[in-house]
Amino acid sequence: MSGAEGLAALACAFAGVSGACLVQGALRRRRAADRRRAALGKADAEAAGGAVSGGCAGAVVRYAADLSRRLAFGAVRPLAVPVQPGGNGRQAAGSAVPAAGGAGTPADACGAGWFAAHARKAGLADGVSPEGFRECRVRLALGLAAVGGLAGAALSNELMALLGAVGLASGALAPRWAVRDTERRRAQEVERHLSEMLEVTALGLRSGLSFDRSFELYGAHFDTQFAKACASARRRWSLGLTTRDEALRDLAATYDSEQLARVVESMVRSLRFGSSLAGSLEAAAAEARAEHCARLEERVAKAPVKMMMPTGALILPAMLLLVLGPVLLELANGV
Repeated sequence: MSGAEGLAALACAFAGVSGACLVQGALRRRRAADRRRAALGKADAEAAGGAVSGGCAGAVVRYAADLSRRLAFGAVRPLAVPVQPGGNGRQAAGSAVPAAGGAGTPADACGAGWFAAHARKAGLADGVSPEGFRECRVRLALGLAAVGGLAGAALSNELMALLGAVGLASGALAPRWAVRDTERRRAQEVERHLSEMLEVTALGLRSGLSFDRSFELYGAHFDTQFAKACASARRRWSLGLTTRDEALRDLAATYDSEQLARVVESMVRSLRFGSSLAGSLEAAAAEARAEHCARLEERVAKAPVKMMMPTGALILPAMLLLVLGPVLLELANGV
């Protein structure tokens, strides 16, 4: 009997040690997976180009990037299920909201198809997937519709329907507005720093350096998102991942700037045919600086016109009430 008890105790001890080893291995794998996900999230955030600002637009883009990562890892169940092209348009089981239509439909043109056309210029092609963008639209639309409906239900059924519809439309359009805002900010960043990049590259060429080394100087000594993008393009062709011409053209394609596209094409032609590049870069830098100053002057000139609306809507009624209030009170008391 004592021998049986010893065997049972030995079996229990072995089971306990084996269970502890299994739990420890599972925890180790879980921590490794968390580190990989964190690294991927950091890489995607850096790939987003830093043009994602704070505020509502930045929060929406970060939420879409988070949904894209979670969908890629299968950590979340998508609410938006794409309709199979050529099918009968029925949804898959378990989908809560109809997704955008198949390729080529108007719904897709306003959803994932529209995002695919603008993601690269917004610097989000590596951080946000079309599925994550569509899922973000669906979740924000449902969430804001629920919030609006609950807020309006406290007053009346009509207001509940109205605020719910407004929330639904706002949630569906918020990701698109955030992508456009990010694209616009990236274009403004190029507008500010393009002349700087051209001058540094031209200075390196005047000093006797090659174009590759001169172009590398800007990315190595300046801490801007555009400088990081230039350094990334330089690394790509230096490592042999692509040719220099393709890397420069890809850099121009990630920004919504016609001026950058013209400068890149000028660089490619000069490097291909061996013509003088320093002088053309200096001329392009002067042109970029003049265009930037002109755009700033235009924005400053538009500021008074834009201020007329809040002035008329907020300040003018208060001034009229302050001036005419006593007169109206005297007239009311006199009557």
